[in-house]
Amino acid sequence: MKLKIAVLTGGGDCPGLNGAIKWVTKTALDPRLAAKRPVSFEITGVVEGWKGLVEVDPGDPKSCDRYLRHLDEEVVRTWDRQGGTYLGTSRTNPFNPKNDRSEKLITNIKKLGIDVLVVLGGEDTLGVAYKLHTLGIKTVGIPKTIDNDLTGTEYSLGFDTAINVITEEIDRLRTTAGSHSRNFVVETMGRHAGWLALHGGECSGAYIILIPEYPFDMDVVCDLLREREGREINYSIIVVSEGAKPAGKQEFLRDTKVDEFGHPTLGGIANSLALEIEKRTGFETRPLILSHLQRGGTPSARDRLMARWFGIAAADMIVNEDYGRMVSLMGGEIRSVPLKGIINKLKLVDVAKCYDTERYNGRRSIL
Repeated sequence: MKLKIAVLTGGGDCPGLNGAIKWVTKTALDPRLAAKRPVSFEITGVVEGWKGLVEVDPGDPKSCDRYLRHLDEEVVRTWDRQGGTYLGTSRTNPFNPKNDRSEKLITNIKKLGIDVLVVLGGEDTLGVAYKLHTLGIKTVGIPKTIDNDLTGTEYSLGFDTAINVITEEIDRLRTTAGSHSRNFVVETMGRHAGWLALHGGECSGAYIILIPEYPFDMDVVCDLLREREGREINYSIIVVSEGAKPAGKQEFLRDTKVDEFGHPTLGGIANSLALEIEKRTGFETRPLILSHLQRGGTPSARDRLMARWFGIAAADMIVNEDYGRMVSLMGGEIRSVPLKGIINKLKLVDVAKCYDTERYNGRRSIL
């Protein structure tokens, strides 16, 4: 028996996606493993995520060439060395109530002869995979989000590389901060969860870290900065998640637009904080928004390793017919968890365990 596996990436790109696709492909097509299995596979890559599966015309060769890619061991041989996603991605939501294209999606899956979908994404992308599972489509999920906020797994692809980027950029920033005796407010991604800001700030030695899980008091921020005045330190680094907010107020929105999953575009808190700090304290303060830099670059060693493990595990799940589930890292071991359990349940920073609400920084007590 031969099964056709289709692989797609959805949502924001990040390092580790190409590696996971490579190892799904290599594991599924490995000749030594194939000799021991009751089933064989062919692999197709879907271009531009759910958009590709919705817009492809299965009866039109040109359309199939546009949205589908044949994958084999030679094609993906070097993919794990590069960031981003060679398949491309989109934020298309086939189940968008304002433009529901789920029926066309399911029809195309069947017409293309796809037996199993391997879906790499965050909560929104995997949410679509879960809905398809409930409608009879065989799906396997691989966790991907630099925010590392997916429930059911200790790690999501892209997180470690993003932390390294934040650390490296702040290391560079200290040169000009120290030279000019100037504070910097560094804005990271993190809509609801502050893992990027918290770990990025801890790794880079930031003085203040502000996260969405604990609304901050502007008076406390300024008091903490004043405590440093007159000491040998002539600048401070403040790291803030894009979704952080002052107590009693809402998140900062870049504009009024929302994506197909209903999410507004956050951004601008670094600019506002820098202006407010300078106004209240007189300390020169500049904003720096890292934005998509956090998604870029080659994958770190950890992301390459996790991509390998997740890709191999996804192929194993297909062999074992373990559908409707997501690959997971729990307790240091690779497992799988039901997709149903990760929907609408973000993994947030445990403030009591991880955050010092007086210093606005990581805890200095671990045990």
